Amino acid sequence: MKFGPVPLSDAVGAILAHSITLPKGKLAKGRWLTEDDIAQLAALGMDEVIVAWLEADDIHEDEAATRLAQALVPNPEAQGLRLSKATTGRVNLIATGAGIAQINVAAVNALNAVHPMITLATVPAWHRCDPDTMVGTVKIISYGVPEEAITAAVEAAQSAIHIRPPQYKTATLIETRTSDETPSDKGRRAANGRLFRLNMSLTERVVVPHRTDDIAAAIAEASGDVVLILTASATSDPMDVAPSAVRVARGTVTRFGMPVDPGNLLFLGEVGDRPVIGLPGCARSPALNGADWVLERVICGVPIGDAEISAMGVGGLLKEIPTRPRPREG
Repeated sequence: MKFGPVPLSDAVGAILAHSITLPKGKLAKGRWLTEDDIAQLAALGMDEVIVAWLEADDIHEDEAATRLAQALVPNPEAQGLRLSKATTGRVNLIATGAGIAQINVAAVNALNAVHPMITLATVPAWHRCDPDTMVGTVKIISYGVPEEAITAAVEAAQSAIHIRPPQYKTATLIETRTSDETPSDKGRRAANGRLFRLNMSLTERVVVPHRTDDIAAAIAEASGDVVLILTASATSDPMDVAPSAVRVARGTVTRFGMPVDPGNLLFLGEVGDRPVIGLPGCARSPALNGADWVLERVICGVPIGDAEISAMGVGGLLKEIPTRPRPREG
């Protein structure tokens, strides 16, 4: 692509590089200049204009953006995404339903390395998305890019982004108490808000004494597709009351603890084919914490275990919840 100032007489059919204000209205940048446009510029006393010229092997920004976006999302319905119309070299990738963003990071890095004028920006991998959330944006920075470059970017981009939708409909939240008093419904309200965003609902409320056998019985009787446990007293060891209850219920505990703060004291397990998540105390707040990252992946059917949780440490220092009983800095 050629770029720079040219005499007005040579600018017909070129792309206007910068917007120009007219006595009435303006000529927008990116416009293909016509004879009438040139006449209006001449009337302003101009004798040259800065333009871009596409060469024989160049692809216009809108066509290039469209081709790359269609390579990223060849099957919009199956991938849970829709594409906006290309304008100024940009196409947005937008979620059509709730879920989390599964992103092939290597593919995105590869296509962004092809040519500096060809770009894709996305939300973080496994980011929770609502309907109509922008998940990514393709932007061709210059007015055109070489055919060879966009072909290479398209090859790298194949189906790199999907929205993983929720796989479950209901969850049972088991709350424990250490006295005769029923706990505040703060934790239940926070859990309900998290589930609602992923098209799930809570079953009837379950509150039991903070004892292994009582929690185990509640797990066995739970009607939800997923079991959540929120204890009155913090779970501080893999052999503590709530993890032990999962084992008594003939389940397994696959992970205790995570390198995300707030959220360190989460545990993960299963009873039969039902996931069980032991929520940390910070889950009583609607603020983002480590439990969100695990809960969202479990609900959307993304395999998660030791390796995946261990890898959450970088970026795992989250904003501290104001009501935290033991702040990091006292």
